[in-house]
Amino acid sequence: MDTENLHYFEKAPIAKAVAHFAVPMMLGTSMSVIYSILNAYFLGTLHNTAMLTALALTLPLFAIIMALGNLIGMGSGTFISRLLGEKQYDDVKHVSSFAFYSSLVLGLIVMAVGLPLIDPIVHGLGATTGSFGFTKDYVMIMLIGSPFVVLFFTLENIVRSEGSAITSMIGMILSVVVNIILDALAIFVFHWDVIGVASATVISNLVASAYYAFHIGYKSQFLTFSVKWFKATKDILSNVFKIGVPIFIMSIFLGAMSLIFNYFLVEYGDSAIAAYGISSRLMQFPEFILMGLCEGVVPLIAFSFTANKLRMKHTIGFTIKTIVALAVVFGIIVYLISDHLIGLFTNDPQLIEMGSYILHVTFLSLFITGMTTLFTGIFQATAQGTAAFIMSIIQGMTLIPVMYFANRMNGFHGVIWSLVIADAVAFLVGAIMLYVLRNKLQPDFIV
Repeated sequence: MDTENLHYFEKAPIAKAVAHFAVPMMLGTSMSVIYSILNAYFLGTLHNTAMLTALALTLPLFAIIMALGNLIGMGSGTFISRLLGEKQYDDVKHVSSFAFYSSLVLGLIVMAVGLPLIDPIVHGLGATTGSFGFTKDYVMIMLIGSPFVVLFFTLENIVRSEGSAITSMIGMILSVVVNIILDALAIFVFHWDVIGVASATVISNLVASAYYAFHIGYKSQFLTFSVKWFKATKDILSNVFKIGVPIFIMSIFLGAMSLIFNYFLVEYGDSAIAAYGISSRLMQFPEFILMGLCEGVVPLIAFSFTANKLRMKHTIGFTIKTIVALAVVFGIIVYLISDHLIGLFTNDPQLIEMGSYILHVTFLSLFITGMTTLFTGIFQATAQGTAAFIMSIIQGMTLIPVMYFANRMNGFHGVIWSLVIADAVAFLVGAIMLYVLRNKLQPDFIV
């Protein structure tokens, strides 16, 4: 961590510090969403609903692989930021080396376990006869490349945790740019369809991981992947996993919810699944902007928690105001042009109608989703493992029964509205826990 990063952690005005940490993350995550949207757009030009369906069905698998990266990356990253606030620099080296090698091992385990079970996995994702082949192709490539995908998410987190927000952003953007270029080549030049799209994702993550590794090896003052610094002590494991495990469980729940959601939508036809796949990718843009904001400030909150709690309080307050402003702007835009947005991906009137409806409903909870993400980030940054764990399961625990009864009572519309209800419950639980923990986080803590 150089002097400039230390300045933003400790002394810069709150708005400027939040911008330093959050804007690069917001740009990076928005680029990831642009890739996801272009991914669907490229496949959409082939006018094959089965391919779009396969892309939607594989979202839970990607969520699980990403979850493993965040298990190590978010757990290690928040610990690193707190250690930097305490000036425990040797411990930072131990944690970063642990993060690097453990993420590679997790990725290799996924590949070794997943490949022999590929057919059951594809069936479990809900693939129909028409989409089974395309789904299997995508799953096979993702399993082979899982070590690089896990490593990418881990390294992005720990680089950001030391204050190198711009480096983190560059790595994410590099991944997206490489991905888009390879997507275009795979589909329009080599005609590799779904296999090409999946391969582009893996290769782009490998390229970005190499970039982060170069930064850690040659430019970072405290991070390292040298094996001589590797340690797996009780203290490291405890601090990494008490935050990393809730993040992993949350991601698994999100993947499971996506899987269960697809199962409920299957009875309404492949068009319903494809419409949800398109609209969810469009919804990801504002969601990931808010996620980038909330995750971007986590290192600043974690550092301030051990160094300056009043600064932490002001950081959280400013972030809430920013969430409100962004949610209002995005909501207005979507309600004005939702049909045109869905129409970019398909000319099927039924898909456009369904997709636009899903966008309208899910956008109702955009502010709530942003606040829930911020609550989770606060609990992660301040090492509140129990609260982070509760946040990780509450949405899934709520969504599954709500979706079941809503589907029985109101069919397709009930399934879609169940997402909003689950988001609202998670928001209320997070707000209550933050209120209960306010004195533990800081005397007279006020949000």
